[in-house]
Amino acid sequence: MFIGHIAVALAAKRAAPTVSLGVLFAAAQLPDLVWPVLLLTGAEQVEIRPGITAFTPLDFVSYPWSHSLLMVVLTGSVAGAFYAWRAKNFPGGALLVLLAVSHWVLDWISHRPDMPLVPGGTRHGLGLWNSIPSTLLVEGGMFLAGTMLYATGSTAQDRTGRYAFWSLIGFLGCVYAADRFSSPPPGAAAIAWVNIAAGVGLYFWAAWADCHRVARQ
Repeated sequence: MFIGHIAVALAAKRAAPTVSLGVLFAAAQLPDLVWPVLLLTGAEQVEIRPGITAFTPLDFVSYPWSHSLLMVVLTGSVAGAFYAWRAKNFPGGALLVLLAVSHWVLDWISHRPDMPLVPGGTRHGLGLWNSIPSTLLVEGGMFLAGTMLYATGSTAQDRTGRYAFWSLIGFLGCVYAADRFSSPPPGAAAIAWVNIAAGVGLYFWAAWADCHRVARQ
């Protein structure tokens, strides 16, 4: 998933109004922030195989360190504990762990059986990506719900808070639609660099928009 992970982060803001939306984005996408770095080092592999699923041409050959359930729990716990310590916000830290784990659950739903429980272990997946209509319905519905939960739970303090948020939502929707109809990426390195740039860019954009909004009482 892509905007499905974003949807969970948007919805989570209701439960943790003091945690920056940028931090929530990073937690929900944590495995995908680790993964491109490991791709570039050769520790994990992905191949381009058009037709391997209806929705994406990516064959996730090996990603035990970024996407196995065990490692997601561990990295999410480290990130959550660090946030709880730095921000003195222990409920917020616990929520970040849950967001990281939600990434694995959503990928398990959407991927074909390539999601490992532990490094080197059996791989699982329900294969939502084998159906384009089902994928669009589920992920699009999640994104709409998450957007509405965030928008109705906060209010813009100024023009920046209004336009920065809604432009972010529009951008994410456009990227999601464009990705569906674009040509397959040229290789693993291109995938890695695009993911790094997107992850960092979305983190700062979400944090910027969020700091110009306040939770509704």
